[in-house]
Amino acid sequence: MNAWDWTVVAVYMLGMIGLSAVIGRRQASGRDYYLGGNRVSPWATALSTMATQCSTNSLLGAPAFVIAGGGLLWLQYELALPLAMVGVMLFLLPFFRQHRVISVYEFLEIRFGPGSRTLLSVLFQVLRAFATGVTVYGIALVLQVLTGMDLWVAVLLLGAVTVLYDLLGGIRAVIYSDVIQMVLLYGGIAVCMVMALRLVGGWSEMWAAFPADKAVPLDFSGWGLREGQTFTFWPMLLGGFFLYLGYYGCDQTQVQRELSTRSVDDTNMSLFINGLLRFPLVLSYCLVGVAIGAFLQLNPDFVQHLMVGAETEPNYNRIVPVFCVQYLPHGVIGLIMVSLFAAAMSSLDSTINSLSATTMRDIVQRFFVRREMPPRAELLVSRLLTVFWGGVCMAFSFSVSRISGSIIESINKISSLANGPILATFLLATLTRRANDAGVMIGIVTGFTVNVLVWLLLPGVSWLWWNVLGCFVTFGVGYVASLFFQARIPAAEAGLTFRLNAREQFGYRRHWWRYQLALVVYFFVILAVLAWMTFR
Repeated sequence: MNAWDWTVVAVYMLGMIGLSAVIGRRQASGRDYYLGGNRVSPWATALSTMATQCSTNSLLGAPAFVIAGGGLLWLQYELALPLAMVGVMLFLLPFFRQHRVISVYEFLEIRFGPGSRTLLSVLFQVLRAFATGVTVYGIALVLQVLTGMDLWVAVLLLGAVTVLYDLLGGIRAVIYSDVIQMVLLYGGIAVCMVMALRLVGGWSEMWAAFPADKAVPLDFSGWGLREGQTFTFWPMLLGGFFLYLGYYGCDQTQVQRELSTRSVDDTNMSLFINGLLRFPLVLSYCLVGVAIGAFLQLNPDFVQHLMVGAETEPNYNRIVPVFCVQYLPHGVIGLIMVSLFAAAMSSLDSTINSLSATTMRDIVQRFFVRREMPPRAELLVSRLLTVFWGGVCMAFSFSVSRISGSIIESINKISSLANGPILATFLLATLTRRANDAGVMIGIVTGFTVNVLVWLLLPGVSWLWWNVLGCFVTFGVGYVASLFFQARIPAAEAGLTFRLNAREQFGYRRHWWRYQLALVVYFFVILAVLAWMTFR
C-alpha cells in the first residue's frame, strides 16, 4: 500500500468517526445508546445484521475455507437460514419486543427468575468476547501483511479506532455504518472477482482450473459422526438450523438490532429481508474463493506470499488481502482495504455495544444499583463499559490461531459450544408452561457440559452437531428438572408463551404466515441451485 491507499482508508475512518459523533449527540440515556430510540428502519436493520454476520470473518475465512478446506461445501450451511428465520419470527423475537427489553436475557427473569438470566448473560459475555477476538485477529492479519507491523500493534490500532467509534455513536451509528459497509463489501467482492477472472482467463477457465472435488456443494457421504465428515450435508443443515435459530433469535449482538426497530412488524420484516438476501452474499464471496483458488492452481508459487517470517505453512486467511495487494492498482487497493476495515469495525463495535448492554442491564443495574440511575449517569457508565469490553476483546484475539486454521470455522466452533443450551432456554420459556428458573439452570449447565465432553472425548463428531445436541439435552433436562421445583408464575396467563393466535397476541398488522411460507419455498430454491451445481 502507498500513501494514496492509506489516504482512502484514513478518510473512511474519519468519516465514520464523524458520523458517530453526529449521531451520538442525540443520545440522552442508556436506551438511546443501546436501542437508538427505536427509530431504525427494517431495511437498515436487515443490512446491518447481514453486515455483522458476513463481515471480515467471512471475507477472509470463507475463501480460505473454499481454497484450503472443504471447497463449496460451506454453501450447505446457508440452506438452514430461511428456515431459521421462520422459527425466530414465530417463537422468539415477538416476545422480546412485547416486553420492551434491552438485554434479551431480561426476558428470562420476567419468565423464570434472576438465576437463568444471570447465568446466560455471563456465558454470552465470555464466549462472545472470545469470538470477537477472532474478528480482531482477522483484520490484524491484514494489517500485518500490508504494513509489516507486529500483530499486537495491529490489534491495538484497530481496537483503539473501533472503541472510539462505538463510544461516540451507540447502536444507531453501528447500524447505519453497517449499511455503508454492505455497499463497500459488495464492491470489494466484485473487484476481487473481476480481477481473479481476468487473471485465470474467464468464467469457464476458472471452473476448469479449480479442483473438481472442491467444486461440489452437497456431500451426502456421512452423518458427521467420524473424522472427515465435519461438513457433510446433515450436520450442516440441522446443525446450521439450530445455530442460526439461536444466533439470530437469542444472541444479544443480533437481537439488539431487531429491538431497535419501530414495531414488531418492522422486526419481522427485517428478518424476512435477511432470509432472502444472505444466500446471494455468501455465494458471492465463496465464488471469490473459487476464482482465487483457480489462480493459485495456475500460479502455485503464489502460496509463498501467504507465509510470514519463519512460517513453514501458508495461512490462507491472508489470501484475499495478499492477492489484492499483488494485483490491484493503488487507490483500488485502498478501497478494498476500506471494505475489510469497515467489515471488521462494524462487527467489533456492534459486539462491544452488546456486551456493554448485557453487563449494564444484567449485572450493574440488576445487582449493584438499588435505584433508577439518572439518564446521563446511565449513558456515562454504558460508554465506560464499552471501553472495558473493547480491551477484553483485543486481549482474547491473541489466542485465536490455536483453535482452527480457518477464521470462519473458529468463530462458529466457539458459538456452537453454548448456542444449543442458550436456544433451548428461550424455547423452554416460550413453548412450555411448566419450566422454571431452577430447572432451566440445571439444563443449561448439563447441556454445556455435554458439549464440552463431546469436544474433548469425541473429536470425530462434527462441531455442527453441538448445536443440536446442546439444545435437546438442555431442553429435556431443563423440563424434567423443572418438575421438581415450583413454577414462578402462570406463564400462559401472562402472555409469555406461544399461542396460535399470534396476530392477536402481538398486534401484527401483516399476515406473516405468507412471508414464512415464502421463506420455506426459498429453502427449496436454494437446495435446487446447490443440487444443480453438484450434479451438473
